[in-house]
Amino acid sequence: MRFKPGKIALSIAAPVFATVFSLAVSSASLLATNKSPREAFAIMWEFGSGAGSLMEAVNLATSYYIAAIAIALTFRAGLFNIGVEGQLRLGSLFAAYFGAMIALPPVLHIAAIFFIAMFVGGLWAAIAAYMKVKRGVSEVISTIMLNSIAGGLSAYLLSKHFMVKVEGSNDLATKPLAPSGQFPDLMPVLKKLGVEEQPGGGVYGMLIIAIVLGIGFWFVVNRTRFGFELRSTGMNPIAARVSGVDSKKMTFIALVASGAIAGLAGLPTLLGDTHSYTLGFRGGVGFTAIAIALLGRNSAVGMAISALLFGFLEVASRTLELIDIAPETYVIMQGSILLSAVIAYEVVRRYQLTLQSQAFAKEGDK
Repeated sequence: MRFKPGKIALSIAAPVFATVFSLAVSSASLLATNKSPREAFAIMWEFGSGAGSLMEAVNLATSYYIAAIAIALTFRAGLFNIGVEGQLRLGSLFAAYFGAMIALPPVLHIAAIFFIAMFVGGLWAAIAAYMKVKRGVSEVISTIMLNSIAGGLSAYLLSKHFMVKVEGSNDLATKPLAPSGQFPDLMPVLKKLGVEEQPGGGVYGMLIIAIVLGIGFWFVVNRTRFGFELRSTGMNPIAARVSGVDSKKMTFIALVASGAIAGLAGLPTLLGDTHSYTLGFRGGVGFTAIAIALLGRNSAVGMAISALLFGFLEVASRTLELIDIAPETYVIMQGSILLSAVIAYEVVRRYQLTLQSQAFAKEGDK
């Protein structure tokens, strides 16, 4: 394989441009409110680089990464599953409720909770998959509508059927999971590596599951026949059908599998922290994951880096209130990073196509 420094330079140029552009936009927004960008970035780095903050960022990134894998799976099939938010919410609710009702040995109990979350998430996605395959309904429209239904349905089920009353608290929550259904954190391992225990807790054990999912996603998409047919369907459904690929079947499987993976995205918090589903269940994970999948170019490693970046920004931005800056400033950073990355990657792609065309033209002249 020939070493191509020009191609490598172009690959590096895109993320560098995205970073510079994001810093410029964020700085401009801070200057518009008479705040010092230098002071804001310095305090974010100081707070965000602490051991406790980094652990929290990894915990946030774990949920983001699992949800991003769910979205990337449909991207590879030429689909857009916006319903991850609803799928993970319902998956977490049913997993918390039924997981608290059963009594099993630790490993089997956690496996049962995983199965419930994946089954419910996949079942909810199957509604959009059926409408797409049988009726030609856009999965974008159907999954957006299903998100709204999932939000209302989960609130109704929790308040009317699934909740247990806790003395001294007005919060609505399911019955707590038994210790056998709680996923141990990774602090025992981290302590052996010299990491000190932090007041805010350790790193969720679900990080291991996220890593396994990332490796599995890469292998299935890039090294199996199923992955080839999935990518073929996404690139050109007509050509895929001509070559013998059942594109409708692949569409259905991709959406259902995406929903099943999405069902797992709420479990890091459920199994590692709250141990019950509450009315204040953290929302927005599915929507942030869309940006992470786009920024990571639907690759396992790229999405992992993007998830860690978004997790770090979210945690680090909380300290901005100390200097009277709205912590939502990180939303501006996220948006500018995504926008600049999309533009940069598209510019680089078109430039590479131009270079290839010129190279082919030269070869033809010879």
